Amino acid sequence: MLKSKVMSVSEAINKYCFSGMSILLPGFVNVGVPETLIDGLLETDITDLNVISNNTSVKGRGIGKLVHADRIKHLNCSHIGNNEETCAKVVAGEIDVTFIPQGTICERVRAGGAGIGGILTPTGVHTPMEEGKQLIEWREDLQKYVFVESDDPEIGKRYILERPIRADVCFIHAWKADKIGNCYFRHTARNFNNVFANAADHVIVEAEEIVEVGELQPDTIFTPHFIVDAVVQGKAPTDV
Repeated sequence: MLKSKVMSVSEAINKYCFSGMSILLPGFVNVGVPETLIDGLLETDITDLNVISNNTSVKGRGIGKLVHADRIKHLNCSHIGNNEETCAKVVAGEIDVTFIPQGTICERVRAGGAGIGGILTPTGVHTPMEEGKQLIEWREDLQKYVFVESDDPEIGKRYILERPIRADVCFIHAWKADKIGNCYFRHTARNFNNVFANAADHVIVEAEEIVEVGELQPDTIFTPHFIVDAVVQGKAPTDV
């Protein structure tokens, strides 16, 4: 019988989190955001976070609380427009930000979790997104890919070679999880949770309901237990 991974929020954070860590935080605005774990992180003095997330929620909610508390050093995300405080801190130079298109960030994290060396995407070609990155072109006449410079005449279909993303820690939010860490995400709250969980050295799941092993149907398990390091009691979001 596998040992239970259930522990308190403070136990999980003290065991796996540290200042300067990179952390994957899933969620779309406020849906599927691991708010209980974020609140727990704010009760510590852990800071200088390198956050990878689709967005920073809104002021006073979820990741927005980390923004307000000045815990984020660098932010990798697709969008900050929903959070006026994030915008202000980025403009003021208080948070360093790297913008990554939403599909690209998801695929880069997926590649990191799968052990893939990178992805090829046409998104961002001929824009500032290609600066400092390797460009690859499919040459139909040669029937192969070739490396190119940004100012080379374009002959074939061009792609940016994007590197995989991994992190030290990932927080995820599940509707249900059993005591060893099998996770069931409900409806749209699944969003980035499943992909992000695969790409971190340590994964902590907060679950709205923690059940006994065997209570979850196999076809409802999106993230399997062997990926998860700790399970904590979460809460249902009061709104989105």
